[in-house]
Amino acid sequence: MQAGIWGFSCRMTDQPNLLFIFSDQHSARVAGYSGDPLAETPNLDKLAAGGVVFDNAYCSSPICTPSRMSAMTARHPYRNRVWGNQDILHSGIPTFAHALGAAGLDPVLVGRLHSVGPDQLLGYARREVGDHHANWSGVARVDMGPLQGTASPDRRSLLNSGSGQSAYEVKDEDVIEATLLELDQFAVEIAQGTRQRFAMTCGLMLPHAPFVARADDFKRFEDRVGLAHPRGPQSGHEHPWLAQWREKCGITDVSEAEEKRARAAYYGLVASMDRAIGKVLDRLEALGLADNTLVVYASDHGEQLGAHGMWWKHTFYEDSVKVPMILRWPGTLPAGERRQQVVNLIDLTATMLEAAGAPALPNADGISFLNVARSADAPWIDCAFSEYCHGSRFDWGIAGTSQNRMIRQGRYKLIHYHGFPSQLFDLEEDPLEEFDLAGDSAHASIVKQLTEAVLRGWDPDAVRAQIEETLEAKALLQKWAQQVNPPSAYMWQMQSDHNWLDAKPE
Repeated sequence: MQAGIWGFSCRMTDQPNLLFIFSDQHSARVAGYSGDPLAETPNLDKLAAGGVVFDNAYCSSPICTPSRMSAMTARHPYRNRVWGNQDILHSGIPTFAHALGAAGLDPVLVGRLHSVGPDQLLGYARREVGDHHANWSGVARVDMGPLQGTASPDRRSLLNSGSGQSAYEVKDEDVIEATLLELDQFAVEIAQGTRQRFAMTCGLMLPHAPFVARADDFKRFEDRVGLAHPRGPQSGHEHPWLAQWREKCGITDVSEAEEKRARAAYYGLVASMDRAIGKVLDRLEALGLADNTLVVYASDHGEQLGAHGMWWKHTFYEDSVKVPMILRWPGTLPAGERRQQVVNLIDLTATMLEAAGAPALPNADGISFLNVARSADAPWIDCAFSEYCHGSRFDWGIAGTSQNRMIRQGRYKLIHYHGFPSQLFDLEEDPLEEFDLAGDSAHASIVKQLTEAVLRGWDPDAVRAQIEETLEAKALLQKWAQQVNPPSAYMWQMQSDHNWLDAKPE
């Protein structure tokens, strides 16, 4: 029994409570426990010291909705047929929330989900706060006032960066407050015997762009943050797909002032997020729930922050596709250990279900790594995939279509660009991915082996055809939404005056 702050006791059970904290666009590198001397993340550092850190964790897609829906279902994006932020997950595909509910846990979601379509619970029994955007593509987007356009891969994101406030930070404050209230209620119910244990997901917006942080956070980093490394592509060696991406997003000539300002703001947002997470972890401890709770922290994808001349996500560079991942379960998982095994968010889903004693998802691609979390010597496949695909009609104006897929296996990462040359990196020898080995004859067998693995069960032409088939349906749904303006469920009401810059950058 654990005594909580109000004097009642929280009963221990054989299986843990589950608290999944899921942030948005947090670079795995920008954390104290990852070795970044500039990052201010004392609460995540404490969580890492009490748990297990997976240093080679990857997302299933370096973009929000495909990554999140894959994490929910433990399936690759192509199997969900969710490749972009406007794709709807079929409500007949079970999620890990369905599995938790089947185990009697009545899972609760507070905050971010980032899905579209009519089903905004996706297996959760209850949802609080909600998303800030409409459930339907075609409904008018939210007004971010002077920060309009700064949350997307657009040069405005860098031009209008610095000291100020975005609505995302305001929203996360509401998410944290609701999370604390939920924890309080769970503690009462457990103490009274009306609940055995709880399962909750806390979905945060931060540190997602806009690159705008409140003055105190921004100023602490303004004069300390440096330029990204490597700052840009090697002269004459930029990959053609990446070159077109940089050109279309208008980031071929980012100034040093822009870069430092946006990077300083991002570090400030990470610090703000860490303080918010600290409030949740402190309340869990104060309520006497920490010892019997599996706390999981991860993000849906990373942030490139100018490395390789890139910003936001959408690529398979480590800064974009690698995610932070920490699991803390006192008395069951070791404290202060790290794992180098290659894992994926779809594996994390399977892991959480095994730990919670919930049924495994049928036809899942993800595999539980709970034994690896327990012991570094446990056997593991040491392999992860990620994909980034879109059709001929695309919001961000990239020419043509993209069917790109990555495999990380052991020390090597191969990126298969359909219609473009592949890339190969040796991450042990070249962790910053400065030297593409795909054209090196000494690595021809590795390229062949990994290419075969990428294409096994994944046909880029079939994926393209499937995406193109959805375009007419999506266009009709958009016209419908424009005309009907259907109500959206589980909405947090963003106000334009939530957003401002303290001073317009020069």
